[in-house]
Amino acid sequence: MRRYLPLNSSPPVELKDIKAIIDLMRKNELSVFELEKDGFKLKLQKGMIEQAPAAAPIAVVPALPSAIAAQPAAAAPAESTAAAEPEKPSTPLRDIVSPMVGTFYRAASPDAPPFADVGQSVTEESVVCIIEAMKVMNEIKAELSGTIAEVVAENGKPVQFGQVLFRVR
Repeated sequence: MRRYLPLNSSPPVELKDIKAIIDLMRKNELSVFELEKDGFKLKLQKGMIEQAPAAAPIAVVPALPSAIAAQPAAAAPAESTAAAEPEKPSTPLRDIVSPMVGTFYRAASPDAPPFADVGQSVTEESVVCIIEAMKVMNEIKAELSGTIAEVVAENGKPVQFGQVLFRVR
């Protein structure tokens, strides 16, 4: 259920406070944080994105045996070897996730180069994108060091809290 506040009232929790809570969650390795204040309920859950990919193979697994059974026996081992290769990355990928709901922009303006692109090295303080929320442009920092392996979010499209924006090696 969504709760909307009247335009003339201020929210019980400020955006800067939510960002501070997220930082505390990261530093203390907390996975869930809940707050209820003046009828306002906030629940932050780390790992929400990690659970979504785990659910996808469950839907695919029942269809997989019938697809393999329909193919000749010689083709099945070659396909299973090909499927196993991409699942062995030498360096695990880490995600840069959205700290808020808003519109994702890769660059400061349409004609400017992107803040971060595949193959580019980033540090914890590197700005990787902008998320516009309530007409405010928020610079998003990588908060981890590495090399951009994938740009997941689409430029100019809405993103949700916790949604993966980039994958870093």
